[in-house]
Amino acid sequence: MLEGLLINAIALAVMMALLARTAAKIGDVSFIDAVWGAAMAVLAASAWAQAAEKGPRASLIAAMAVIWGARLGWHLYTRWRAHGEDVRYARMLGKARKAGKYGRAAAQVFAIQAVLLYVTCLPAQLGVLASGNAGIGPLALAGGALWLIGFAFETIGDAQLTRFRADPASKGKVLDTGLWRYTRHPNYFGDTCVWWGIWLAASDAGLPVALASVAGPVFLTFTLTRWSGKPLLEKGLVQRRPDYAEYVRRTSGFIPWPPKR
Repeated sequence: MLEGLLINAIALAVMMALLARTAAKIGDVSFIDAVWGAAMAVLAASAWAQAAEKGPRASLIAAMAVIWGARLGWHLYTRWRAHGEDVRYARMLGKARKAGKYGRAAAQVFAIQAVLLYVTCLPAQLGVLASGNAGIGPLALAGGALWLIGFAFETIGDAQLTRFRADPASKGKVLDTGLWRYTRHPNYFGDTCVWWGIWLAASDAGLPVALASVAGPVFLTFTLTRWSGKPLLEKGLVQRRPDYAEYVRRTSGFIPWPPKR
């Protein structure tokens, strides 16, 4: 199992180094968001390929991570291609660009992201490598159900937001219909459910795997709700969209809930 984790770490380091060079060349690191999901899909698939036995539970965990990562990676890549550099990264690396040190800054961004996504993906990697030929137990079933809820929230929420942004009449307005009526971030809520679901499925392999991989969903939940996800995004939206403060007042920030009157 340790050998598989090491191989994945080396492969990820090489991949991120090459992508950092690409980011420096084009002067834009914001496609890292697409890499986040796609790279975790690659790590899960690599773990499954290395597993000596590929039982039902191992295959379920790998499939959950690969399907989630492939969808998210493609969605964020197409969004980046359509809209260009993310304003968050533009602000973050503005000084480096002016100082002519963008390449070094890009390398730092990709190095940090490599560590964080590797840790976040530990439930999928350990769950696959430790499952052997085991079947799907109660925890794995519960994890699969939670994953389905999260995947539906994320996929539907992203589709609703894409349609909203594509409508010229929506410019400057706030999306407050569909899933966005019940939570300001259905995609972030979905992400969190997906990875707690994968962790539950991995925990079916035993307490050591559960303890060794719990840092993944804990970190993801923290970053989406308290760090670079919701807080950073909403700070910009409040400034750019006058109606957003009222939307915040009546709509749950994370867990879906009927809006306040």
